[in-house]
Amino acid sequence: MAVQDPSYPVYVDGSVLIGAAGGWADSGYKGISYLPCTAENDYFPDLSKLPPNCLIYFCSPNNPTGAVSSRAQLKTLVETARKKTSIIIFDGAYSEFIRDNNLPKSIFEIEGAALCAIEVNSFSKPAGFTGVRLGWTVVPKELKYSGGESVNADWSRIMGTIFNGASNIAQVGGLAALDSEGLKEIKELCDYYLSNARLIRETLTKLGINSVGGDNSPYIWARFPGRDSWEVFTEILENCQVVTTPGSGFGPAGQSFIRFSAFGHRADVEEACKRLEKLNG
Repeated sequence: MAVQDPSYPVYVDGSVLIGAAGGWADSGYKGISYLPCTAENDYFPDLSKLPPNCLIYFCSPNNPTGAVSSRAQLKTLVETARKKTSIIIFDGAYSEFIRDNNLPKSIFEIEGAALCAIEVNSFSKPAGFTGVRLGWTVVPKELKYSGGESVNADWSRIMGTIFNGASNIAQVGGLAALDSEGLKEIKELCDYYLSNARLIRETLTKLGINSVGGDNSPYIWARFPGRDSWEVFTEILENCQVVTTPGSGFGPAGQSFIRFSAFGHRADVEEACKRLEKLNG
């Protein structure tokens, strides 16, 4: 297994639960390659450190950093995965937040991706279906194991054996989200959260705090050099009464960072921004 570091914790947790990783060692689990995504490498990992024959969890726009990989970066990812006979599990859950037309929303915009990638996505974030749990997975028929067996056939067997399918109510909701009115509302909802994100990012900039994200994603990744994430979390909570997420919870490279989320009502976000100004003192 290989994951961006930092990354959504479920990639690592799920790998541990199914036995694809070893025990805890220092700052990570044995058997999982953590690929640091930091300010120094523009939040895109050094793929030369990618082990061969592995599953690569990759999320863009990324949770927690909010960074979005460019077309050239994803091209490098696809080429490296094919060279190392690995499979990319591409998480596009936040793709509807991308507003820059030059940034790819899907791994399948990259030539050759159908030979090395699976893409997962969801109605959770763009359509507010977080509790409904309705999503989809794209497994290309061209995707094969090294022995030539079909990954798609394996996926279909697993789904047909252990999964009863989404409820009719959830499916009707999904269809409504995909009609012309639903797509219009999805864009409006994403724009609303992006506006929240801009307010948070602008506030952090005024405070002299370096951050990324918030332009093509709903997350802002704020940097506090040399400080412990939990220490910063506690300071913001106690002095500003604002709840954030410590970066270290997303992986070793998240230390000294804090994640801000734009998912909230505008009035609450505006109030939180006012409270954050106390950090200036």
